[in-house]
Amino acid sequence: MERKQITGCVLVSLFAALIAAGAFVRIPFVPVPITLQTLFALMAVLCLPVHLAVLSVAAYLVLGAAGLPIFTSGGGFAALLGPTGGYLIGMIPAVIAGGFMARAFAARPKLAAVLGSIAADALIYLIGIPWLAVSMDISITAALVSGLVPFIPGDALKIAVAASVSPLIRPRVQEMLERE
Repeated sequence: MERKQITGCVLVSLFAALIAAGAFVRIPFVPVPITLQTLFALMAVLCLPVHLAVLSVAAYLVLGAAGLPIFTSGGGFAALLGPTGGYLIGMIPAVIAGGFMARAFAARPKLAAVLGSIAADALIYLIGIPWLAVSMDISITAALVSGLVPFIPGDALKIAVAASVSPLIRPRVQEMLERE
């Protein structure tokens, strides 16, 4: 295995571990707890090439689905089918869309970070809220009230943190990936 591939594997593992650790930093809230998972998913979007960000989130989801208790509701495939499952599954298309959005504005790193984060966050909710409504047998309005509105201030803060920190980290990550 080449050094570049090893570096990629290490970065994927690191970001998967950060996303998992973010699940343990939580404020209990019903029906969906407030966590730092999305902050680290946003950091993956903004710091890694898109394919590595996707692999990081996929590794996290596969490990959790396999039974490791790294989701806020524990582990196992059943956790993906519960109220938070849509938010978790939504992280895959979120990192893809957020990554491409950020790369489209790469000439302006801060703007790219903000737009990429907003796109990723919006996609997580776009998938998570309907899933929440169906899994809890509540209306979309009730799902918005309980699964989006309370999270807006925290997500704004996560976006601000990711947009501020990622332009400092991304060049170092790129440098690591380009070394031979």
